[in-house]
Amino acid sequence: MATVTDANLNYEGSITIDEDLIDAAGMFVNEKVAVVNNNNGERFETYIIRGERGSGTICLNGAAARKVQVGDVIIIMSFALLPLDEAKAFVPKVINLEQGSNRIRR
Repeated sequence: MATVTDANLNYEGSITIDEDLIDAAGMFVNEKVAVVNNNNGERFETYIIRGERGSGTICLNGAAARKVQVGDVIIIMSFALLPLDEAKAFVPKVINLEQGSNRIRR
């Protein structure tokens, strides 16, 4: 789970994610993601933009900014469509973050 560090209503819709977290999760810039807000139950989809590496940034932008408040705990999920033989062997990647700082727990 990640902690929202900012919400910017006056920016095009997206989620800004620290580049270290994007890399660790195996996600990609411009990838569509689903977001669940554990604080209020909101669920929505958006796309990833690159945040400053090492910053811990998790910022919801545009309309998605109305779905969160700074400090909310969210889950960011990406999905893949795979052929059955690949899906059977697929192991999802989960990264665990320190609450508040969004640093990767080792």
